Amino acid sequence: MGMTMAEKIIARAAGVPETHAGEIHTVTLDRLMSNDGTTHLTIDMYNQLKHPRIHDVSRLVWIVDHNIPSDSIKTAASHKKMRDFAREHGIAFHEGDGVCHQVMMEQYVRPGELIFGADSHTCSYGALGAFGTGVGCTDYLYAMVTGTSWLMVPRTLRFNLHGKLSPDVCGRDLILTIIGKIGANGANYRAMEFGGEGLHTLSMSDRMSVCNLCVEAGAKTALMECDEVALAYLKERGREPVALFVGDPDASYEKVYDIDLASIVPVVAKPHFVDNIVPAEACRETRIDEAFLGSCSSGRIEDLRTAAEVIRGRKVSPLVRFLVVPASREIWMQAAEEGLLDVFMEAGAIVMNPNCSTCWGSCQGVIGAGETLISTGTRNFRGRAGHRDSFVYLADAATVTASAVAGEIITAEQLDAEEGGERE
Repeated sequence: MGMTMAEKIIARAAGVPETHAGEIHTVTLDRLMSNDGTTHLTIDMYNQLKHPRIHDVSRLVWIVDHNIPSDSIKTAASHKKMRDFAREHGIAFHEGDGVCHQVMMEQYVRPGELIFGADSHTCSYGALGAFGTGVGCTDYLYAMVTGTSWLMVPRTLRFNLHGKLSPDVCGRDLILTIIGKIGANGANYRAMEFGGEGLHTLSMSDRMSVCNLCVEAGAKTALMECDEVALAYLKERGREPVALFVGDPDASYEKVYDIDLASIVPVVAKPHFVDNIVPAEACRETRIDEAFLGSCSSGRIEDLRTAAEVIRGRKVSPLVRFLVVPASREIWMQAAEEGLLDVFMEAGAIVMNPNCSTCWGSCQGVIGAGETLISTGTRNFRGRAGHRDSFVYLADAATVTASAVAGEIITAEQLDAEEGGERE
């Protein structure tokens, strides 16, 4: 019997010829990422060990991204603990470089790797054909000390992509539509594997968005077959694949979905569930108080270009705060060079340093009771972006930006039609 991508990567990491869904294997980790959300807890547990040691420091990457700059004395203390420990042990450390998953994709991830991250959206790495999965502090600590862990091989859902997305649609609309179709529990402890000729039409930005949000359907990981687009991205950054895997034709898939990319439209996830999906145009006249463009799901240069095109010559509604947060330092600098940040500032947006920001709901930009946010963030459950009695709608970069201008949820196409295509 053939193997899925997930089965092949786990077989490599376990040092066995093959694996199949339901088996439990001891695996060697290629890399371990942790951020300031929980690293201070890992350090505390590490210091309580009788014989503390790090198996291979070269495999560790620690990134401060959730609350940066620090927003309180308590946060400053946890950052210092993380910073000091990293310096003492020679751990690769990033502070101010951007959101952890974007930094990992830019600088570390290689096809074929098995990566644990102390963050649920580690499945983002599947855009480069790597098995990334989120773990808690205890599992992270064990892997950090031993270099290994145990892993149950997940069953796999296969998504065959056909055709091409329309110009006004992006990968974020695709994955939200899929989550709406299979449900927020539709991929619980499954691998979501993507292939088909339609995959080759997706940009790396779209691929990252798709894999990033697979965990919102409960997925253990997300995986995409590496093609020329992915390999070109890797080559530009001076890295080579560890291994290139594809699912075998005779692999055992729990279910196979065929997705017509041309059928995807801009969508919105309404409060308070990520699978509460409707066409974006159906949310017209929903007033908003804040709009957020950023996060590990979006905030890439393609998103900023799209948003800048929408808002160029327009102004942010006086009733709305529009936060624009590039996902990494690299993206911030590129956006500055292209003049995109000027466009946002001239329109009345608030441009911030690379960080998790409002998506995290625990730093700059949180919303108050009764307020409504439209966001390119990752989640919209109650209280995710601030007060428990607030409301979060998830959408793509174009819809978020158009809504910031209109003061209500509206697609870029609707905004153009309403204004007759006229700009200032």
